[in-house]
Amino acid sequence: MRREGCERRELEEKEEEEEWVLIINGGVGGIVSRLLGTEKRDFLLSPNGDQVKVSELEGKVVGIYFSANWYPLCQKFTTVLANVYEQLKYKGAQFEVVFVSSDEDIDAFNRYRACMPWLAIPYSDLDSKKALNKRFDIEDIPCLTILRPDGNLEDNTTILHDGVELIDRHGARAFPFSKDRLEELERVEKAKRENQTITNLLANDNRDFLLCHSSLSKQVSITSLQGKTIGLYFSAQWCLPGLKFNPKLISIYNKIKQLLTHKRDEDFEIVYVSSDRDQAAFNAHFDTMPWLALPFGDPTIKTLTKYFDVRAIPCLVIIGPNGKTLTKHGRNLVNLYFEKAYPFTEAQLRYLERKMEEEAMKLPKTVHHAGHHHELTLVSEGTGGGPFICCDCEEQGSGWAYQCIGCGYEVHPKCAKAVMSHWPRLWEGYFEAKLDKSGVTKHEERRSTVTFFVSTATDLVRVSRFEPFVPRTGDGRSEPIHLKGYRPC
Repeated sequence: MRREGCERRELEEKEEEEEWVLIINGGVGGIVSRLLGTEKRDFLLSPNGDQVKVSELEGKVVGIYFSANWYPLCQKFTTVLANVYEQLKYKGAQFEVVFVSSDEDIDAFNRYRACMPWLAIPYSDLDSKKALNKRFDIEDIPCLTILRPDGNLEDNTTILHDGVELIDRHGARAFPFSKDRLEELERVEKAKRENQTITNLLANDNRDFLLCHSSLSKQVSITSLQGKTIGLYFSAQWCLPGLKFNPKLISIYNKIKQLLTHKRDEDFEIVYVSSDRDQAAFNAHFDTMPWLALPFGDPTIKTLTKYFDVRAIPCLVIIGPNGKTLTKHGRNLVNLYFEKAYPFTEAQLRYLERKMEEEAMKLPKTVHHAGHHHELTLVSEGTGGGPFICCDCEEQGSGWAYQCIGCGYEVHPKCAKAVMSHWPRLWEGYFEAKLDKSGVTKHEERRSTVTFFVSTATDLVRVSRFEPFVPRTGDGRSEPIHLKGYRPC
């Protein structure tokens, strides 16, 4: 039976391989026909449902677009790609896109395709979709694979797998996606960075000012920022991580400004680069900020977002006094070092890293964090750590962390200390706690104390994000208890 099962599996694998070869090599024509057509199907679907011969794509630059309507990032990039597609079509460019769906059903496929101006492989052709995903090793969506008309399947240098990044960075300027064109764009970007100043970053032909909160004027000249360290703050009112980060950034901004009060030769400023959805949201959000802002809807906002390749907000890009970029990871540095991150130079960051290393040597190698039931181990980037989102404060982190590698649970060392410092050291044994009668239930009022057993810190139970962590009581209850005393029995 085992031998028969192995033979059957080998036969199935062989049939699948033959089917794969048939789909990729079947039909007459060039690379596009061999990839996108089969012996049974030599057409693609147009936006209005008409059949378009696959052979009509020969000689064109073709983007194979792997996407799905259920994923927000796909929906966002589809809008960007559609705009680029329309621009290229208007200019008469020999460019086409073919949608390869990962939608859940035919209705979702049709709804999603309705917003696409390009062609699609029929939803029912599962074999072709499977073969294409396998051929290009698709592990994540959205993915845009660019096929050059002068390419071949054996030469991976003529197949571009990073079409999403190229479109995000360069838009329609990336066409025809040739090696020469991409190298030219890189040279242009390099020249821009070498000649970068705060003025050519923030000003345009129609505007040479920023918005401010001054009682004397609502505008400030961009030239007044020359010689200062500038933070470009990409955020929006609808962005929850941004709303959480704002108070911290405001506090640090004010502390840095206070530290620089007596230093005439240096200054720090932040410019809000808005992704708000309307003028009212922008006004309400900007009113909470003590710094400057680009006007809502200003074209420079899109230019800066592309220029700095901002893919997620909030994002804090730091520009040095010479107008050159110091770092695109200002948010992470602020979370790690607070106001000490200023002036965000390499020398300052190396100093802070050394200080962090020294402090980490004094930390316990393991801790029990009240938000997790396993022991956490202290790790660094060199011992299994790396960039992470703290499970306690939900902010970015890097370098040292307390980690449960099995669960993917990580916290900043400062967050681990902050939580544990609220509790006295735990000994194994029975403990007695006096109850605050203003906050107990009727059942609890019959007793003045509760006795409970503590074995390890993992016996602490989280009630909610904003309430204290409470131990399990001796009778198994775990509802909130207002403790006045905490001592061994």
